[in-house]
Amino acid sequence: MARAPLILHHYDLSPFSEKIRVMLGYTGLDWLSVKTSEMPPRPGLAPLAGGYRRIPVAQSGSDVFCDTRTITAEIARRSGRAELALEGCGQPVRDFVRDVDLTIFLACVMSTIGPGFNRKAAGGLSLWKTLRLIWDRLLMAAGARTRGVSPKNARRHVRTHLERLEQMLEQDFLFGDRPNIGDFAAYHGLWFVRKLTRRHELEAFPRVTAWMDRIAAFGHGNPREIRPEEALEIARESEPGTVDDGNDDPNVGKEVSICPDDYGRTPVTGELVSQTDSGWIVRRETPETGVVHVHFPRQGFVIGDG
Repeated sequence: MARAPLILHHYDLSPFSEKIRVMLGYTGLDWLSVKTSEMPPRPGLAPLAGGYRRIPVAQSGSDVFCDTRTITAEIARRSGRAELALEGCGQPVRDFVRDVDLTIFLACVMSTIGPGFNRKAAGGLSLWKTLRLIWDRLLMAAGARTRGVSPKNARRHVRTHLERLEQMLEQDFLFGDRPNIGDFAAYHGLWFVRKLTRRHELEAFPRVTAWMDRIAAFGHGNPREIRPEEALEIARESEPGTVDDGNDDPNVGKEVSICPDDYGRTPVTGELVSQTDSGWIVRRETPETGVVHVHFPRQGFVIGDG
């Protein structure tokens, strides 16, 4: 049976979506694009992913992938490039990704707040929507299980990060002559900074600037845009893939609740159908989608009773 195409639910200004878009451009995989709003409610996505509030979300038929860890693992499987998933890399890369995906990412977001903010570059958002987006992200950061920083201190963190990358870039990419998950993880936060600020901090780091240009040159491939209703119909007409059910685990078959352990901690509930070393899969059913399997990584998430 042919594998269902990968559908990405995203919005233009989402840093983590950009991480996935350039990875799809790099691998050359075909994909379908569903544009969603910058903030909940997202009526076209909620039936698929429950209360999960982060973007992007990926979909393959009636399998739904939450968090870029599961999305990149799926891209790695489809493209045959193991190094695009955390599981395909050594501990130094995993530690690096953990740092840039949370601490550095939040510093990048906070660093854009201030007089250097370029609203014109914010995807054409109105002033009201721009302010709402920033406030929403501030609330997410305030609820994060990591120490927040002021915009001024965030800019210092970003500069220290840039200095570190400049030293790492002795080859074309951070860990060698071709990119791995570490490159895409480090790229998206700085993409957000470069897109939304008029400051020229990056110009002082020529290796970093050249590296970012190399990744940007991968582009986004050739996605075909579809409506949210079409994505729901695809899920409704599909069946989830087979899973490793983990029959020896007493939680399988029980109602559980899964949510991020750092920020955006809105839970998703359903029947646990798989628990492996790398993640969990939860079964949900709605009239709009029928049965879907929602995939979560272990890293960065917690599980509890439903």
